[in-house]
Amino acid sequence: MDEKALLQPEPHRTSWSTRISPLRKPWIAGICVTFAFLLWIQQHPLPSLHHGKPCHNRQIKYAGESIHWKFCGDLKGRPLECTNLTVPLDQFNSTNSANRTFSIPLIRLRGKNATENLLLNPGGPGGSGEDFLYRRGLQINTIVGEGFHLLSFDPRGVNGSRPLASCYPTQEARRQLSPVRESRVEDSAEVYAWAQNYGKACKDTTGEHGAYINTPQTAADMNSILDAVGQKDLVYWGFSYGTLLGQTYASLFPERSRRVIIDGVVNQFDWYENVFDAESLEDTDAVFGGFLDECIKAGKNCSLSALGKTKDELWHKILKRADELSEQPLSVYVNSTVYGSLDYEDIIYKAIFPSLYKPANWYDLADRLTKFLNGNATDLLVAHTMSDTWDFVGDSVSFVLINDGLSGPKYWPSSRKDMITKTTPWLNQSLFSMMSYGTYYRKQAWAIPKTHTFVPKKNVKTVHPLLILSTTYDPVCPLVSAHAANRAFEGSKIVELKSYGHCTVSMPSECVAKHVRKFLYNGTLPDSHTTCEVDGAYFVKPEEDGKLVAMKEFDDVEDQRLHLAQVEIARDRSWPYRY
Repeated sequence: MDEKALLQPEPHRTSWSTRISPLRKPWIAGICVTFAFLLWIQQHPLPSLHHGKPCHNRQIKYAGESIHWKFCGDLKGRPLECTNLTVPLDQFNSTNSANRTFSIPLIRLRGKNATENLLLNPGGPGGSGEDFLYRRGLQINTIVGEGFHLLSFDPRGVNGSRPLASCYPTQEARRQLSPVRESRVEDSAEVYAWAQNYGKACKDTTGEHGAYINTPQTAADMNSILDAVGQKDLVYWGFSYGTLLGQTYASLFPERSRRVIIDGVVNQFDWYENVFDAESLEDTDAVFGGFLDECIKAGKNCSLSALGKTKDELWHKILKRADELSEQPLSVYVNSTVYGSLDYEDIIYKAIFPSLYKPANWYDLADRLTKFLNGNATDLLVAHTMSDTWDFVGDSVSFVLINDGLSGPKYWPSSRKDMITKTTPWLNQSLFSMMSYGTYYRKQAWAIPKTHTFVPKKNVKTVHPLLILSTTYDPVCPLVSAHAANRAFEGSKIVELKSYGHCTVSMPSECVAKHVRKFLYNGTLPDSHTTCEVDGAYFVKPEEDGKLVAMKEFDDVEDQRLHLAQVEIARDRSWPYRY
């Protein structure tokens, strides 16, 4: 069996980059009497060793837990363990479940000195906790330290969870019936017609389980996870959509919310109670402007600065060229297997918008846009149109988003023309508003009934106040949403990273990392709203061999190690997720 097969016990898992290496043998400090040692072994079973590698078929059970684990991979000598947890269909009404359940995959990277678990959610909705820990577990471990096991999961309906939230019975059906173009008002007739079928297909494909794929149910599933690992209170770090999950949990179960961090905040009141997610794109144009402004400041470190003296000049040139492609898309041919075309939507929504999430990737975006404006669009085509930025499995984004909020004829007009009238004011909010255009037609045509009764609350008093993290300018979760959460949860405090980007992990900051550690280990919060600076510049040329470059000089080795972990996360183009 090859290495990839060893590291991929489930066929649904997306790929990751890692390798198999021998387990490090545990080191027992001091001299223990035989009886004490045997007692310790009984309560803390060690991984079995076979020729220096984990025995992948052996089940492990830890004292105080009700579940068994299996080894499922290796991250540079650090073993990962996985299991599946069965949760009821309806966490809030046992009579609705009638032996109907969801299977939830769990994955854990154990901390060397840990006694409890830090539960993680990477966002989405639809982000896989399994994939997240494989890809970024080592970096989060470096930031958090060895005092916590890192525990994540695929929420109900997501990725490896079963049943999967899906609107297509097969992959072939998905290819044949997948969405039409949804980002132009001119195509609204086709979008409207397609959405009617999509809403029915989602209901028929996923069946009765589909109505229970929502955030309040997932929040209750987190209690099942805590109970399974024998942990009384929640210790949590959620990113992007994970902040909505964290706020929902803290509202439903304030008595168990002991350490909750929400990073890159979704406005829960908009999400659950408004037909439009009106606040999410409030700062998106400002982030695009910030990209151009910082490019001008960077001078020769940003190739795009050679094409204009001000951000307004660059803005005009990019949009003018993109507008031209609305009339006539650009053909780009590399060879017989690599070719395609670029239009307005490709430039604005596929190239520029996702790159706003991570300023650490702005150097590459500027380089590709420069070549594009100078007549060479190859790099732009290959980097931004030939792969899916958010590689979600199934249709969990639609299920969670639409099941949570206001959908169906009660809240949306039945005719296409009335839909255009209703959505037009919102579409003028931002250069990027049209990306969500199709979502509203899906909401209008959704055929699955709402099953949850959750309503966001204000003045919620948790067992310990929340730590709220946000950048100053987030393209999809603006700072104003962090303030809404601050008002909703008593005693909570905001740490603001004075930066552009989605979530504070979008740029390295030792200051933010220290606030996270102090909160997790000691419950320490700043006295009031506080700010942190980024460590490094926005435009840094990547090494040609892919080696990480420190964006700041450090005298202390551990500080540099922390910084490089943050840099690696900051360069991950496809995380954190926001639909």
